[in-house]
Amino acid sequence: MSITRFILLWWLVIFCTGYNALAQGLMIRNYNVKDGLANATVYAAVQDKDGFIWFATPTGVSKFDGKRFRNYAKKDGLTDNDVVKLAADTQGRLWFFTLNGKPSFYANSRIHSEYNDSSLAFNSGSHYMQYAFEGKKGVIWFFNTNSRIVQYNGKKTTYEKGSASGTNLLFLIRNDTIFHPLQNSFHVDGLRDPANPDQKILSLCPYPFDPELTSRVRDHSILILKNALYSYTIKDLVCFFNGADWGIKDEISNICLDNDNLWVGTQRTLYYIKDFFKGERKIIKLLDNHNITSLLKDRDGNIWITTFGDGVYNIPYKNFYFSYLDNTNGLYSHSIFSICKDKKNDMLLVGQNAGILNTISGNGTIRQFTIDTASGRNSLLTMVPYKENQVLIGTDNGLALFNTATFKTSQLKAVKMLKDVEVSPSGKIRIAAKNQIIALDDYTIGDLDMMVTSIACVSDSTYFVGTSNGLYWCSDNKHKLEPSRNDTSRKLSIKDLKWINGYLWIGTSDQGIYVMHGDSMVKHLSSANNLASDICQQLYYDGQDRLYVATNKGVSVIDIHKLAITRNITSNDGLMSDDIRGVYTDDGKLYIATSNGLCYFKGDHLPVDTIPPVIYLSYIRYGDSTYMPGNDFIHLYKRKASFEAEFGTIVFDLPELVEYQYNFSGDTTNGWVTTMSNIIPFPDLQPGSYKLMVRARKYKSDWSKPLNLNVSILPQWYQQWWARGILLLAGLLLILVVLRYIVKRIKQAEKRKTEYNRRIAELEAKALTNQMNPHFIFNSLNSVQHLILEKEEKQALNFLADFATLMRQMLNNSRKSYISLEEEIAFLTRYLELEKIRFAHSFTYHFIMEDTLKDYTIYIPPMIIQPIVENAIKHGLAPKNSSGTLEIRIEMVDDLLYCSVDDDGIGWDKSNSIKSSRLIKHESTALSVIKERLQIIKSFNGSVGKLEIIDKFKSGFGNKEGTLVEILIPIVKML
Repeated sequence: MSITRFILLWWLVIFCTGYNALAQGLMIRNYNVKDGLANATVYAAVQDKDGFIWFATPTGVSKFDGKRFRNYAKKDGLTDNDVVKLAADTQGRLWFFTLNGKPSFYANSRIHSEYNDSSLAFNSGSHYMQYAFEGKKGVIWFFNTNSRIVQYNGKKTTYEKGSASGTNLLFLIRNDTIFHPLQNSFHVDGLRDPANPDQKILSLCPYPFDPELTSRVRDHSILILKNALYSYTIKDLVCFFNGADWGIKDEISNICLDNDNLWVGTQRTLYYIKDFFKGERKIIKLLDNHNITSLLKDRDGNIWITTFGDGVYNIPYKNFYFSYLDNTNGLYSHSIFSICKDKKNDMLLVGQNAGILNTISGNGTIRQFTIDTASGRNSLLTMVPYKENQVLIGTDNGLALFNTATFKTSQLKAVKMLKDVEVSPSGKIRIAAKNQIIALDDYTIGDLDMMVTSIACVSDSTYFVGTSNGLYWCSDNKHKLEPSRNDTSRKLSIKDLKWINGYLWIGTSDQGIYVMHGDSMVKHLSSANNLASDICQQLYYDGQDRLYVATNKGVSVIDIHKLAITRNITSNDGLMSDDIRGVYTDDGKLYIATSNGLCYFKGDHLPVDTIPPVIYLSYIRYGDSTYMPGNDFIHLYKRKASFEAEFGTIVFDLPELVEYQYNFSGDTTNGWVTTMSNIIPFPDLQPGSYKLMVRARKYKSDWSKPLNLNVSILPQWYQQWWARGILLLAGLLLILVVLRYIVKRIKQAEKRKTEYNRRIAELEAKALTNQMNPHFIFNSLNSVQHLILEKEEKQALNFLADFATLMRQMLNNSRKSYISLEEEIAFLTRYLELEKIRFAHSFTYHFIMEDTLKDYTIYIPPMIIQPIVENAIKHGLAPKNSSGTLEIRIEMVDDLLYCSVDDDGIGWDKSNSIKSSRLIKHESTALSVIKERLQIIKSFNGSVGKLEIIDKFKSGFGNKEGTLVEILIPIVKML
C-alpha cells in the first residue's frame, strides 16, 4: 500500500467584518486509488466481525486493515463488480448488495455466491437489495428495489411468501423483534404507515431534548425523510433533527451517531455537531463540495466517510481530543514561532512570521496585528508577559511592547538578530542578541566573540548567559561575562536556559538537557534517557512542577522534582508536526506551537490506545504456491523451497508503527524475534512439525495474544525412516560387497603369494635334497673304488647292485616333498647295509621306534636323517680302532617327530680336532643344509624343527664317548 495521504481541512463557520471566529479543526486522512482503494467512488462502508473495514465501489469491494487494501471483483467470486451496499450479520458473514441483485457474502476467507454455493442461486429480476435484516438461526431477509422481501435460510434463497409488489419497508421496521435491522437508518418517501394508523407523527423537533429521547434515538431505527431525522417506534415517530433549523437545505443522504455527537452527510457537504445530544448548537461544516455516500463509526471510535469520486476520509478517534489552528482557519500562516497568554484578558497570542501577531479571545475571535514591518526575517521569536495588559515581543529586528487591552504596539529597542528576552523579578528587561547582551535602559555588553542565545535571571542583579561556546554568568555590578566554574557547562552549545528553584536547566543544541545546582552538574537527560530529541529548541516552565522541552522531534515533559522524563508528545499522539517551536499551558490546556500550525488540548487527557491489535494470518506461500490461511499447514517437502507466512494487523491509527514478534520454537517465554516486517520467511524448511507463534503491538500498546500456526512439512518417500533405513542398509550391503570383493582379492593375492612362496620353498627343499645326492654318490663311488682296489670284485658287484637300488629309491624320494616314515627307514636300512660293506662290518646298528608310531602313517621330508647317520659313521665310528654301535631312536614329541642318532665313536670334539680342512668344510655344509631345510619347512608349514649335536663325554654322560645328534622334524600325521 502506498503512503497514506494526510490532508488537513479547516472550515470556518462564522465570518465577521475584521474578525474571524475560532473553529475547531479536525485532522482528516484521505485514502484513494493510489493507496490501493478499488475505486475513488465509494458507496458504502461497514466493519465486519473481525474488525476489517469494507468499502463498496463500482469496481468491486475493498477490504482494509489500516495499512493495506485487498480488492475483490468478479474474478474473485463476486456476482457483479458494481457493489452498492454492504451489511454484516452476527454470524460473521459480510453481505454484498450488487447491482444485479444476486446475493453473495464473504466468510471463512472466501466469497460465497451461486458459483460455489447453490443455496445462493436466485433470479433477482435485476432488482438489487437495499436493506438487510437478520432473524433467528442466521436467517437473512432482504428488501429490494422492487419492494419485495427475499429470504435466505442457509439452504436456499427465495421470495418471502406474501411478499408482493408494493410491500412497505415499514413492515420490516415495525416487526423489529423478528427482523433485526443490520443498518441503523432508512430512507423513506413518507412517514405514514397504512398498517399502523394509530402511530403518532411528531414533526416538531424538541431540541434540546431530554435523556429519554436521547436513549430512544440510540436504541431504535432512524428514518430519513428529505433533510429531517425521525426516531421510530410502533407508537410514534419523533423528529429529533430538522436540517432546516441548522441551515441544511440539501437532503440528508446518511448519518452517524458518535457518542454525544451527530454526523450528517449530504450530497454536497459533511456536517459535524459536537455534543449534539448535550444541547450544543454549534455546527461545523466539513468536506464542502463532497458528495457523502456513507458514514461509519468503527469499534475504536474512528469515523469513516465515503464519497462519490473523492475516495474515503478517516478521522482517527484521538483527533477529537485535539484542536488545530493554521492558515486555513484563522491564522496568518501555518508557521508558528511563539505563544503566550494574557490570563487577565483571557487572550491567546500567537507569534508568526512576517511580523504578524494573532490574538485569540476567549470566545474564539481571531485578530491579526503587524508587530515587525522590517523586510527579510521578521518572525516573532519570543513573547514574555510584562506588566498588566502588556506583553514583551521579541522579533528578529528588535523588542516591542504590545498592549492586550488597547491592541497598541510600541517599539522599545531596535536590535538585530534578537534571540531571547528575560525579565528579572523586579521587572528589569535583559536581551540576548547575536554577540551582545543588553540590559535595557542600563548597559550593553557587546562585541563578544561568541553567539549569545539565551538569558536566565537569578535575581535582579545576576543572571546566567547561554552561548554557543558554553555557560557564563554576569552581574549588574561588573558588566562582564564570567565563565562557569563547571567544566562541562563551558563546553556546551546552549539553546535555552531556565532558572527554577535554585536549579539551572540548560537546553543544548545537540546534547539534550543538563541540570546544574551551584557549580555541580547533577543530571543529564538525553535521547538515551527517552528525551524526544537531543536538539532542544525551547524550555517552558509551567510554574508548578513540569518543564516542557520543545525539540525537533516532539515535546518532552519533565518532572522538575524527580528530574525525570514523564512522557513524550509527538505527531504519533496527534500533533500537527514534530518540529516544536514553543509550548504554553493554562488551566490544564496545553498549547503547542509547531512549524505546521497550533495544536491545543487537555494536557492530562491525552488519548492512548493501549488495547493490543487484532492479528490475522493473510496467506502462506510455500515454493511457488500460495495457500489460504488456516490454523494448520501440512505439505510435502519441497527441495530448496522457501516457506513464508504473511501476517497483518487491524490497526487504523499509525499502522506503520506496528511491531511484530515471531517464535518458531513453541516457547512463549523465550526465542521471540522482533521485526517491523509482516512477512516471516523460513528458507529451505526441513521436514518436521513446527509451531509458529506471532504477536503484534501497536503504538504504546501491549503485545497481543500470539496467533498460532501449526506447520507440518511431510518428508518425501525417500526421506521416510523406512526409505532411509533401506538406503542405509543398501549402502551398508554395497560397502560389505565391495569390502568382501577387496578382501577376496587380497586373500587371493595372499594365497597366490603363499602358494608361490610354498612352491619356492618346496623347490628350495628339493634343491637342498638334491645337494645330498652328489655327496652320497661321491662317497659310495669311493667305497666301490676301495673294493676294487682291494681286489674284492664280487663284493664290489654286490655293492653296485645295492647302490643302484638305493639310487633309484633316492631319486624317487627327491621328487617328493614328504615321504612316509617306513620309506625313510627302509632307505636308511639299505644305506647302512652299504656302509657296513664299505667299512668292513666295523659297526652295528639298530632302530628303536615308539609303538604308537605304528598307529599312524607319518610323513617327513626326505633325506633329512641320512646326512646325520652318514656323519656318525664316517666321523664318529670310522676313526675308532674297535667296532662301534649306532643307535637310531624315533618317537613322537608333541606334533614333531623326535629322532636321535647315537654313536659310541670318538666324539664330536675329538673328531673335529683330527679332521682335515676338507672334511670340516664338508661337515659344515651338510649340517648347514639340514638347518636351512628345517627353516624352509617352517616357512611354508609353520612347524618349528630343531637340530642339536651333543658330545656325550663333555655333556655329562659319564665316561661314555661318542656323539648324540637330536633332531625334531615337522611331520604330517595321518590315520
